[in-house]
Amino acid sequence: MAWLILTVAVIFMADLNRDLRLAVDTGKVTIGTREVAKAVQGDSTKLVVIASAGKKESIEDISHMCNVAGIKTVKFTGSSMDLGTVCGKPYSINAVAVIEPGNSNILNESYA
Repeated sequence: MAWLILTVAVIFMADLNRDLRLAVDTGKVTIGTREVAKAVQGDSTKLVVIASAGKKESIEDISHMCNVAGIKTVKFTGSSMDLGTVCGKPYSINAVAVIEPGNSNILNESYA
């Protein structure tokens, strides 16, 4: 039973990784806590992905801003370095704002 739960979690994470990378490659995203905070204050952000193992203060601030603005947030279960790798960057990333999804289904999917 435990392997089934783990398999389901890996499938959800793989889908988020694929959809986020596709959004980065074909859509319009903003990377980094300061830039994401600016994007959330505007009205064009549709989704924010936040690394679960990032700077606690920054994560809390962005989560609160998204809640106030009514923007959906997704917790990325990996570290900020893992999020950077998924986005194709050689550095850590705490948050990504999706402005235009491009060819990705990231706005239509539900990630656990």
